[in-house]
Amino acid sequence: MGSRGRVTLQTIAREVGLSKYAVSRSLAGKSGVSEETRTLIRATAERLGYTRPAGQSQTNDIAVVFHDLDAVNSELYMQIQNGVQREAHRLGMALRVRWTHSPDQLEELARSCAGLLLVGPHDREAIAAATAIGVPIVRFGWVDPLEQADQITGTDHEAGQAVLQYLIGLGHRSICYVNGTPGFRGRRERFYGAREIAERCEEVSLHVLRFDEQVGFGEAFRDLKAKGIHPTAFFCAHDGLALTVVSELLGQGYRIPDDVSVVGFGDFSPATQISPPLTTVKMEGQEGGAVGLRLLLERIENPRLPGMPARRVMIASRIVERRSAGPCKVAVATDPEKPQSEIARNNALVK
Repeated sequence: MGSRGRVTLQTIAREVGLSKYAVSRSLAGKSGVSEETRTLIRATAERLGYTRPAGQSQTNDIAVVFHDLDAVNSELYMQIQNGVQREAHRLGMALRVRWTHSPDQLEELARSCAGLLLVGPHDREAIAAATAIGVPIVRFGWVDPLEQADQITGTDHEAGQAVLQYLIGLGHRSICYVNGTPGFRGRRERFYGAREIAERCEEVSLHVLRFDEQVGFGEAFRDLKAKGIHPTAFFCAHDGLALTVVSELLGQGYRIPDDVSVVGFGDFSPATQISPPLTTVKMEGQEGGAVGLRLLLERIENPRLPGMPARRVMIASRIVERRSAGPCKVAVATDPEKPQSEIARNNALVK
């Protein structure tokens, strides 16, 4: 084992098969560890000859900080929180959970915790101040191009590609991307992915609707039809938008999916509460939370050295098929043979 002075928390953690944070909390007398585990850790520490370094901090908590003014993503944030908490429980460690947009609270947590998980559009200056303290930080959400920050994110661009491939495979050639309110980075990325696939298929037209969601989808759709454009499928940038689209289309007498198909994004709770249930893209928030915590713990145990690159970890989404999307009946009614040949040709193009 070597000299007694080389025994660390990690040494004890390996010996007992637990996380370093469970070991730290046990030796510090903190809650969150069973008495049986605490006894085992203390006995192991004594047997190995562990002594706490002078001046070592007693704080080994992790803080997960959610931006509390981002109502659009609140359900996704709850999924992330659930994933982080489950992983923390599995590892036997404590968490501080905060919902705030206060830069002062963010900086205070950076000074009192071993690491931060930041979820949502926190203030740039506040993030910079927390980073300057030197505490490891992992961010959920968007960062600047080549910004040296560890990031957990979804596959928005790739998901946009997948939805267009899916709709083309169903025979749809006139597709509308319902963006809603401009400005959301994730919605733009989904559109860019969808546009890439549409540009490879000469027969496919992709139209985008951007509008103030307070005014509503109906007016934007009427303007689109006035131009002679009649989509057979709608890809909505968010499940909330998809609910609006379904409601408006049903109100105008459209049958879903017989006349038009609708695909959402997110797979949030309303997706299964409407009729027909919504085909959508599932964002794996719980898995993202667990992966983010593991990345943060790795950074705490092995801090980034000067010049060491930041990490980008992408959690792949998946399409969940329900009853709001189906084959393009309009194309079939026009020429029963045409959709099959076009589907085969376009599938070859998008692969």
